Amino acid sequence: MVLESAISAIIQVIIFSVIPFIWWFFSAKKKQSFLSWLGLQKPVIENKGNYFLWSLFIFVLFVVPLFTITYFYLDSSILASNRFTGLGFSAFIPALFYAFVQTGLSEELFFRGFLLKRFMHKFSFQMGNIMQSLLFGILHGLLLFSFIPFGSVMLIVMATGFTGYLMGWINERKSNGSIITSWGIHGIANLIASFVAMFNML
Repeated sequence: MVLESAISAIIQVIIFSVIPFIWWFFSAKKKQSFLSWLGLQKPVIENKGNYFLWSLFIFVLFVVPLFTITYFYLDSSILASNRFTGLGFSAFIPALFYAFVQTGLSEELFFRGFLLKRFMHKFSFQMGNIMQSLLFGILHGLLLFSFIPFGSVMLIVMATGFTGYLMGWINERKSNGSIITSWGIHGIANLIASFVAMFNML
């Protein structure tokens, strides 16, 4: 299960990086390395206390609405983290790959690293952040569209879109453009969801 999870995670990161890599290769190769172009670099934080409070606030806003929607409006068996149901600590390493690499890293590279940075350079930060967060929300809604009622899909789109907006904001306004912050928030939230499944908490 560990090897399978690692391979799936790496394949998804590669898939989510193909378009950004091609874009970078033809437009920015001579100016910046690929990873720094995407914001995969150490955050530069001016006020650590303020940064920590904002990170915690966004994390809570990520977890609470999504868990509420997931466990009151959805059948948890349709969720990706369902693969860990009842496995306990034996699924810990696969859950880490799933949470931090397969979903966290791949989605942050594409949405906050690639789309937000391209949109904000083309338009403005505010417009770019709205655009990437809408696409982030819509993607999550589309993944569940065939399984749940339309009203629940809209809740998912709004909740994930709002979270995507906040993660874009903290990266660009509090982390000097680094996606490490949103990657951490995203990965921890997904790891908690995996733990809930692993230990049948709900």
